[in-house]
Amino acid sequence: MTQAETLKPLKTWSHLAARRRKPSEYEIVSTNLHYSTDNPDAPFELDPNFPMAQWFKRYRNACPLKHGDWDAYRDPDEIVYRTYNMLQDGQETYVYGLFNQFSERGHDALLDRNWATSLARLYTPARYLFHALQMGSAYLAQIAPASTISNCAVYQSADALRWLTHTAYRTRELAKTFDDVGFGREERRIWEQDTVWQGFRKLIEMALVAWDWGECFTAMNLVVRPAIEEAVLRGLSEAGRHNGDTLLGMLCDAQLADAQRHRRWAGALVQMALGEDGNRAVLEGWVAKWQPLADTAIDAYGAALPEAPGLDVRARNAVREFHQSIGL
Repeated sequence: MTQAETLKPLKTWSHLAARRRKPSEYEIVSTNLHYSTDNPDAPFELDPNFPMAQWFKRYRNACPLKHGDWDAYRDPDEIVYRTYNMLQDGQETYVYGLFNQFSERGHDALLDRNWATSLARLYTPARYLFHALQMGSAYLAQIAPASTISNCAVYQSADALRWLTHTAYRTRELAKTFDDVGFGREERRIWEQDTVWQGFRKLIEMALVAWDWGECFTAMNLVVRPAIEEAVLRGLSEAGRHNGDTLLGMLCDAQLADAQRHRRWAGALVQMALGEDGNRAVLEGWVAKWQPLADTAIDAYGAALPEAPGLDVRARNAVREFHQSIGL
């Protein structure tokens, strides 16, 4: 073999060359992007003992959830920045179409005042909850051991911001019709003090300090998010329709469509992890640690939501069915 043949350049990215085919857009822009994993002893190619390097060595490299090649993970939907924006541009067009159509027909003026009072207690304070979801996903994006995992967390964080924005928009709309109920003024007090939210507040605030990347993923994606989706989003959707608030029902349904994509990528990561010895015990141990907190949160919220009988039982069962569906 001549030197020219030896040095013949590859026709594709070297880490994808073994697949013997042209890489997809997803593979090109999503895989093997974390330079901080190249040298485990010095994650940022600087002093291996400076605080950030120690943080990543402790909470990422020393995570008890192990795999020989986390970079092999692939998002089942193969979402990239371009396609995420296309997808969610359509979602936002739909949501703001709902806002405009229901506003034009005077939707809020038709709502019962008792239901509006329930919304001020059970719906509009959720923007604090959604912001915490955004923060948790953003941390996971930073600490995850592979760029394909981080990308999923980034898009998930963006979805939480969209949910927050929708809730804030509705808060202002409701305040125009029910200016004496407390919309836009009382949400922080309710979030911090009302018993209906204290279960979820404790759950999410403790999950935000689960620094280990694997426990962060497990707490947020396998316990916290499913609990919120089944109790808060699905519960509000059901109760809203029973109280003539079709807009809230359709808005929550749109957010639950995002949640299904979140569950797909989380389930695929769990399936990948379960292929390694020892990981089942680690994941199931974390789920067992966090699930009682989620059950308490679901029970407190479900008991307060009107026109949603048995929500607590149905929500808890749905979370466990999700766990079973991904092999836990």
